[in-house]
Amino acid sequence: MFQGSMVAIVTPMNTDGSVDKQSLCDLVEWHISSKTEGLIVAGTTGEGATLTDAEQLDVISTVLKQVKKRIPVIAGTGSNGTHHTIELTLQAKKAGVDGCLIVTPYYNKPPQNGLYEHYKAVAEKCAVPIILYNVPGRTCCDLLPETIERLAKIQNIIGIKEATGKLDRAQEIQKLCGPQFEIYSGDDATSMDLMLNGAHGVISVTANVAPAKMAELCKAALSGDRQTAEKINAELMPLHTKLFVEANPIPVKWVLHEMGRIPSGIRLPLVPLNSRFHEDLHKAMQSAGIQKSKIATLT
Repeated sequence: MFQGSMVAIVTPMNTDGSVDKQSLCDLVEWHISSKTEGLIVAGTTGEGATLTDAEQLDVISTVLKQVKKRIPVIAGTGSNGTHHTIELTLQAKKAGVDGCLIVTPYYNKPPQNGLYEHYKAVAEKCAVPIILYNVPGRTCCDLLPETIERLAKIQNIIGIKEATGKLDRAQEIQKLCGPQFEIYSGDDATSMDLMLNGAHGVISVTANVAPAKMAELCKAALSGDRQTAEKINAELMPLHTKLFVEANPIPVKWVLHEMGRIPSGIRLPLVPLNSRFHEDLHKAMQSAGIQKSKIATLT
């Protein structure tokens, strides 16, 4: 249903933390022209956890209006409460999204059967394609392959964003769930290997700042062109790693601001990138051929 380079798009913000919808629309157009194949809105990178429900719906609606059905729009609608997740998912469905990305409930630390019942309840209440999202490093909760196998039997649960960075984990999921269950890498550094081994694409942070190259990387990897994929991946690897020197999306928003594409705003409790990482990020930008904006037009 979804494939290739899909960006976990940032939510541009002014210095007071308010959403900059014009910059968001400009980013959407840039991604479409750069051959990005899907937009994930209000996810981790989009600071969905600190958006109010009204803001989240507004950001999703803004992106949908700008996209005009040219590429898929997937909304991040997960929370740590099942009822709240259902509410957010129903609102996103009503707005017209093509799918929803739902993270495992964070902080609560549910057992595997609790995770199964959570996703089952959301899927039964919300008739929209659902992508599971497993990122134990953030949630303190690991959605195990045997639970994913159970969930894959539910018709509208169509795939998973697997962000453990473990190739063997993705291969185990493939073996248990079959080729019809879609696997998307949630870890840029290992995304090429996952795609060369059968994953359907990547939900990427790096694509925020290098969308055209990520699109080329995915096209090569999905077609089995390892040589081309490895060449592009080598250029992007410094970004894959340095965009996580502090909590995502701190570094990626800093790079986008350096590129002159968004204001410098980020919402508390996140803060701007520590100056000791600036040189590392500039070097990563250079490796990927990304130019710093000569004129700072955004504040």
